[in-house]
Amino acid sequence: MPVDPYILLLLGTVGLAALVPARGTAASVTSGASTAAIAFLFFLYGARLSTREALEGLRHWRLHVTVLACTFVIFPLLGLAARGLVPVFLTHNLYTGLLFLTLVPSTIQSSIAFTSMARGNVPAAICAGSFSSLVGIVITPLLAAALLGDSGGGFSADSLVEIVLQLLVPFLAGQVLRRWIGGFVTRHKKVLGLVDRGSILLVVYTAFSEGMVRGIWHQVSPLRLGGLLVVEAAVLAVMLALTWYGGRALGFGREDRIAIQFAGSKKSLASGLPMASVLFGAQASLAVLPLMLFHQMQLMVCAVIAKRRAHDADSPAVGPEPAAASRTAVGTATRSG
Repeated sequence: MPVDPYILLLLGTVGLAALVPARGTAASVTSGASTAAIAFLFFLYGARLSTREALEGLRHWRLHVTVLACTFVIFPLLGLAARGLVPVFLTHNLYTGLLFLTLVPSTIQSSIAFTSMARGNVPAAICAGSFSSLVGIVITPLLAAALLGDSGGGFSADSLVEIVLQLLVPFLAGQVLRRWIGGFVTRHKKVLGLVDRGSILLVVYTAFSEGMVRGIWHQVSPLRLGGLLVVEAAVLAVMLALTWYGGRALGFGREDRIAIQFAGSKKSLASGLPMASVLFGAQASLAVLPLMLFHQMQLMVCAVIAKRRAHDADSPAVGPEPAAASRTAVGTATRSG
């Protein structure tokens, strides 16, 4: 089962923040740089998303509604149900992070990669992940306002305004400018991908530095982390089963069910980390911990499932055209972040 190398970089960044946290002037500088990095991230997300592809994908609206319902309805309901595990399995702060995890959008790139590996409907996975990310910019803060209340670092109307200015406005600016900069973004996707990941590392360093300075990490014990992993494993298992068997109950074919399972059972680290930084402030380090753990868990489990789906006796043979479509889809996933 694979270990995402980027998770190792994130853990290294957390370790750096623990050993050398930013203080005083350095903290102010990193905070300002983090804010600018988040805005630039969502500007690039907007510049990458092809409006034409998104509109074409609307023809398969039943699948996309199903994925959105899994991401923004069923996942949050499971998060609310986990409230009964406080304080036996989870502390209040860890539960807040777990609930936030259930509110963030689905992934794009890994959903496409696993759908392609399992011989599923790759174009549907592209559109489903893109729609989820787009809707999440608006829905996730609204759900956080409704469900987290004061837990979100003093969540208020000001937080919503900050989300709009820091996330939605740059995203819309990227969409508007896409016709002029889309080609540049496509040609330099590898370099800009490194900028993406570097920006998220900066966000993580800033959040965990502030958490160290404020002594937040003393609130977490190894036993509590073990309890969190058990709860997250249960949530992931429920969503994987529900998306697969629920898709069959709704009349979707095998390829569509694969896309639903991989797009509807995952959560985006790339979108969740910047949002948590804006919403939680000083509490962001604990808020993103459940998301970081869930991200690695979903990659490991979905890699195994995708390989089994690919070798399923009922899988259709993959001819030249589907294979070409898969390669195109993976390229689009990279452009989409």
